[in-house]
Amino acid sequence: MTGAEVLDVGRDALWLTIQLCAPALIVALVVGVGIGLFQALTQIQEQTLVYAPKILAIFVSLLLFLPLMGALLGGFMRTIAERISGM
Repeated sequence: MTGAEVLDVGRDALWLTIQLCAPALIVALVVGVGIGLFQALTQIQEQTLVYAPKILAIFVSLLLFLPLMGALLGGFMRTIAERISGM
């Protein structure tokens, strides 16, 4: 395996990691901003108010996006297996 192929696999792995993390992180960001805006508008200064809704939202988003994540990981594994068999 050449250095360019190793870099290609590494780049693909990093891109896959971003794709797998993005749905949960975007949901957490939106829920956090929404709750922060709610706290600012109502002047509720409770630090722990963010955690329960954010955990529930991330859990639901993981349940919804799990098939997509599995398909992405399966496709990446097939690509890696094809590269290994092609050596």
